[in-house]
Order: sequence, then structure tokens, then C-alpha cells
Amino acid sequence: MQVNRNSYALVVSTENITNNWYSGNNRSMLVTNCLFRVGGAAILLSNRSSDRRRSKYELVHTLRTHKGADDKSYNCVFQQEDEQKNIGVTLSKDLMVVAGEALKANITTLGPLVLPLSEQLLFLATLVARKVLKMKIEPYIPDFKLAFEHFCIHAGGRAVLDELEKSLDLTQWHMEPSRMTLYRFGNTSSSSLWYELAYSEAKGRIKKGDRLWQIGFGSGFKCNSAVWRALKTINPAMEKNPWMEEIDQFPVQVPKVAPIVY
Repeated sequence: MQVNRNSYALVVSTENITNNWYSGNNRSMLVTNCLFRVGGAAILLSNRSSDRRRSKYELVHTLRTHKGADDKSYNCVFQQEDEQKNIGVTLSKDLMVVAGEALKANITTLGPLVLPLSEQLLFLATLVARKVLKMKIEPYIPDFKLAFEHFCIHAGGRAVLDELEKSLDLTQWHMEPSRMTLYRFGNTSSSSLWYELAYSEAKGRIKKGDRLWQIGFGSGFKCNSAVWRALKTINPAMEKNPWMEEIDQFPVQVPKVAPIVY
């Protein structure tokens, strides 16, 4: 849209497990049956100046990191046949490590675009101390809460959310949209990011000028970032989204271990 003036773009994010349901007994392939659900969202983008007054958000940055050249990254989420010729998606034990490496590469590029100068200087000073002066100190993790008010993190699973909460030093409030989306709708792939944004809107959290960071993960292995700025304060009463009829029931306490009722 940067080269095509006065145009629209329709972005459709979806997850449909119908064609990828696994009917075998391989445990590493059964995980996807438990996590993934059907979901979808459509987003209309415009670069027409006349549409600015009715637009909700401005897209500030997008960044895509692809680690497919690395075999471990390429194979960590892979569709294949099991011993009985059942087709399924296998998740390797390296998934969390691969996701962490992809995220690190992504935020290393994104950081200078969004972080305040003070955070960039602290990061640079720590990097020089470790690499040049050979000092044995921990790498500095920038405080992205100084750059964003809201975080929409891919609801891939509880372990993914726990790891990113720890790595980015986020609060329960920041993680609430992602955790509640995983609890209520499951892993709906790329569309989960829009369910999370809808949660924040339904809660009345989005104010004019707020900055939002969407972090998505995918097989390949990929890590994608989108940075948005709110152009208006979102009035929940005027919104139509999947949370509105039950938003007052959230957040809920999600136990780490739940009994299975037969």
C-alpha cells in the first residue's frame, strides 16, 4: 500500500482445523488437536487520507523474521505422516528454544524503531561491556512497556505465554488479553491476535494515542511484529466483537492443572 495510492487491502486471518485434524495416536501430533480451534478475523486497511477520521488504528511498523534456513527451526513444526500413514502436525521439543531465538532476532531489529533513547543506550552499553570489555554480565533486556501500552501475543499455548511474560517482564494485566483468548477460543493461529485486540477494546482499555504491539509466531519458523497506534478512544458500547456478550465474566482464574470430567 506504500506504492499504490488511494487503495484498500483486506487482510483475512483464519484457522480451520478441519483439514488438519489428526486421528492417530502419536502424542507429539495429538497436541494440536487439544490446542487449535476454528476462528477468523478480517481487517480492512486503507491509505486514503479521507478515511483517517473513521479509522481506529494507524499501522506504524511491520517486521517479519524467518528462520527457515536453519533445519531445527524448519522442522520444529512440521506436517507429516505417522507410522500408520495418518497425516498430522508434529511439534518438536525444540519449539520453545526456536521461538525464543526468532523472537530475539525480531525484537533486536524492532527495538531501535520503537524504544526510547534511554533504553537503547542502556542496551548498547551492556552490549559493549559484554562483547568488547568481556565483562561477565547478563545481557540487558529492554523495557518494552516504555514503548507500548498494550501487548497482543500469539496465543499458541500456555508455555509460550509464560515464556514471553518472563522474557519481556510483562504484568498479568498486559498478558490478560492473550491468556483469556487462549482460554476462551483456543489457538486460532494468526487470528488470535485480533481476538486479543477485541478483548482490550471490549474492556475499554484502548485510548487515543495508545501504542499496541502484536507478536505472531508460525511454522517455518517465523516471528512477526505489527505496531499500531490508536487514532481514537474506543467506546466498548459502540463495538461489535466476539467478547461483548460475556466480557463482564472475564478475566477468570485459569488453573495450571484441571481435572478431566468423564
